[in-house]
Amino acid sequence: MTSWQAKLARKAISKVLSDPESPLEEQRAAMDRLSKLPRPKTATAEEISIAGVRCLHLTPTGSVSERQLIYLHGGGYVLGSPESHANWVQWFGVRANAVVTLVDYRLAPEHPYPAAIDDCTAVAQAVLAEHPAHEVTIAGDSAGGGATLATLGRLRDTGGPMPAAAVVFSPWTDLTASGESVQTRQAVDPMIEAKWLMPFADMYRGDVPADHPEVSPLFNDFTGFPPTLIQVGDHEVLLDDSVRLAHAMQAAGVTVELEVTPEMWHVYQALAPMVPEAKDALIQAAEFLSHTTRGHVAPNRTGASSSV
Repeated sequence: MTSWQAKLARKAISKVLSDPESPLEEQRAAMDRLSKLPRPKTATAEEISIAGVRCLHLTPTGSVSERQLIYLHGGGYVLGSPESHANWVQWFGVRANAVVTLVDYRLAPEHPYPAAIDDCTAVAQAVLAEHPAHEVTIAGDSAGGGATLATLGRLRDTGGPMPAAAVVFSPWTDLTASGESVQTRQAVDPMIEAKWLMPFADMYRGDVPADHPEVSPLFNDFTGFPPTLIQVGDHEVLLDDSVRLAHAMQAAGVTVELEVTPEMWHVYQALAPMVPEAKDALIQAAEFLSHTTRGHVAPNRTGASSSV
């Protein structure tokens, strides 16, 4: 049964979303105001540069963990920043007992593809050069979920080390918008309207075809990808982006788990810890990372991971 907190959040979402027809700078400013939401006190934040890319480093206080989590924020490749996602990603990092590197990759339309993937790959390569691959994980939401998959493909194709595990929340994997859920879930998704997808996709892809495997990673070959957890809501237009992704990864021999939460919307995890379903999803995602890197990570002696 859906919690009362989720029902209340669903009604409130439409009132806080920015108008997609407003100037881009206003949309970006509105999304960055999410940085004012509470963050856990059991972690610290520091701005750093990795491979020439600005990042936000989130470290669980007192942790002796060596687990590294590279996180790629959502926002349609046009909006979003480490600040817009830091609150709930910090909760995720504390629960996972991981040092989080939130990547401030370049945004379209000023910097169309492949700028975002170039930045994310450069950061991932630098982190993997500093830490054993079995300690490194990667995650992202929405467009950041697509960027996570594109980055993994780039890492595999260059023959370098790969992260030990991946988590994608409501990933945007098909910029051709060919999934049936784009239409069948339109009436119940409070976060995304189908008509918004193509303008954002066009700004990001530039002159590259929408079905290019790095632009729409659903059409990539997933051979050699690490164990992957996919979380998606049943009430979102991008549901089929996740369902088809899971099938494609399974066909390629990847260990993949698909969690579809009833009556939840696009990236509902962002409302953790206020909404029980969101909190539970982040706990499941953190446990997935813990399981896939078990034996390589020391426990958090402060007990910070129990704070979520």
